[in-house]
Amino acid sequence: MGPVIGIIVASVIALILLILIVRNIKIVPQAHAYVIERLGAYHATWETGLHLKVPFIDRISKKVSLKEQVVDFPPQPVITRDNVTMQIDTVVYFEITDPKLYTYGVERPLSAIENLTATTLRNIIGDLELDNTLTSRDTINDKIRIILDEATDAWGIRVIRVELKNILPPREIQDAMEKQMKAERERRARILDAEGEKRSQILVAEGLKESAILKADAVKEQKIREAQGEAEAILTVQKANADALRMLNDAAPSDRIIQLKSLEAFTKAADGKATKIIIPSDIQSLAGNVTAIKEIWKDQ
Repeated sequence: MGPVIGIIVASVIALILLILIVRNIKIVPQAHAYVIERLGAYHATWETGLHLKVPFIDRISKKVSLKEQVVDFPPQPVITRDNVTMQIDTVVYFEITDPKLYTYGVERPLSAIENLTATTLRNIIGDLELDNTLTSRDTINDKIRIILDEATDAWGIRVIRVELKNILPPREIQDAMEKQMKAERERRARILDAEGEKRSQILVAEGLKESAILKADAVKEQKIREAQGEAEAILTVQKANADALRMLNDAAPSDRIIQLKSLEAFTKAADGKATKIIIPSDIQSLAGNVTAIKEIWKDQ
């Protein structure tokens, strides 16, 4: 029985040692770090990978996430330089750069960041008036981030950015701002209406002006064409008269034919409104001859 008991005891001891070894094998996941203490003092920082902890001597003091973290702090009451109390809540983005400092640098790091953020926010807003506070978010964000980043270096924390999530003035201030915004919108609407009416009147005036110009151009063109037509008619008549004279001159007419033409001309003149017509003697004799010839033709 003695050897059997010895084997059993040895097996139990081996099993216990195996369990201890398995239980002390630790795997650190990605983007995490473990702070290890040995006999109560800082020993090492385990990064991602497989690690073996010495039983009963080493212990994991803190498991730290190295990811970027977001903390939304509740609204904080702040007072502006013009004595307006408002509620401002902030959002802080940070990451842990040194797990050792984060573990031993400050008690309750998130609470420390919250209080530091509130204090810094009050100091910055206290130097600004209400209007500047509402329009200078980016400036306020940058100032808070710089101050927090410098203060949290000793805690192994890097503040990436800070955002003012909400700025809530008192209810009466909000009502006044809404009325002011409404009045500004109405003013802009009236300006737009006036500009539209002005533009419409300008377009109408320009249309009337262009219409008058076109009408004047049409009348001008009509008169020019009429004058050109009259000039062409006169030139045509003068050209016809010149051609007739040239043809008569080329035909060498006798004196009797010339006298006959003269008689025709005076006959046309007698058809007008003149009361007295002086007829040359040679034309009078020619007229008598023509009358005699007409009477002879009648007798026959």
